[in-house]
Amino acid sequence: MTEPPNTLAISEFKATCLKVLDQVKLTGTPVLVTRRGQPVAMVVPPPPAEAPPRWLGSFAGTAQIVGDIVSPATGTEEWEVLRR
Repeated sequence: MTEPPNTLAISEFKATCLKVLDQVKLTGTPVLVTRRGQPVAMVVPPPPAEAPPRWLGSFAGTAQIVGDIVSPATGTEEWEVLRR
């Protein structure tokens, strides 16, 4: 593993922790925190957030059309509006 370009002593990290965290999130560049020159921790950016599932189209491909969907369900002789 290669050393990341940004290395901070633990005392400097402690003094600027929130700023370092914001910079890592913004740039995506990891930061290695050291104590007396020895690696202690590595601050890495979070993985990209997943988009929330959309409800539109969530049932696509789950229905099956059976029979004729254009014609009336019953014959015209059964329609009350035509009996006058």
